[in-house]
Amino acid sequence: MIAVLTGDIINSAGYKTVDWLPVLKNFLLKLGDTPEVWEIYRGDEFQIRIAAEKALEMAIQIKALIKTTKNLDVRIGIGLGDEDFRGAGVSESNGSAYQRSGRTLSLLKERKINLAIATGDPELDDTLNLMLKLGLDFMDSWSVVSAEIILMALVNPRASQKEVAEQFQIQQSAVSQRYKRARLDLVKELLNYYDKNYKNPRS
Repeated sequence: MIAVLTGDIINSAGYKTVDWLPVLKNFLLKLGDTPEVWEIYRGDEFQIRIAAEKALEMAIQIKALIKTTKNLDVRIGIGLGDEDFRGAGVSESNGSAYQRSGRTLSLLKERKINLAIATGDPELDDTLNLMLKLGLDFMDSWSVVSAEIILMALVNPRASQKEVAEQFQIQQSAVSQRYKRARLDLVKELLNYYDKNYKNPRS
């Protein structure tokens, strides 16, 4: 089982590509080479092949990354499943993970929701997507500051509050306050639930 993330940048038309594209590319390069592991196409759309256990955390990291640019956001459909055919690039590959990811992104556009998942297990999907919908109530509202602190907390989970404070040049006491405003505790609970339940979808 693998995961595929298919997404697009919201409000990209109001920005120059140089404002966000290099940041996204540099981030995705840490995952592997393009187009084998990830691709950006049609200007503001992307697709990523990733291990299933990392799918939701990666989606939230990308959301935080994009929201470090004011008024930008991202819409991501996550699909878990098989890879029946691996082409030269992600966009040329196929399988249930790709199909679920693409269909989920299309539904998100219709429903005006920014993040959802399809595992092939309707019951698990209902639970995860309700949790994601509730989580989006605060994630969609992340300020640039909140997005930055969430991104660092997820990318560098072992960083101490002192190290985070030094990185952002703020008082150590302010780190905890920023974590609370960004609801890092709920993000971690959501990721823990996913980690415990994604492995055995009843499909």
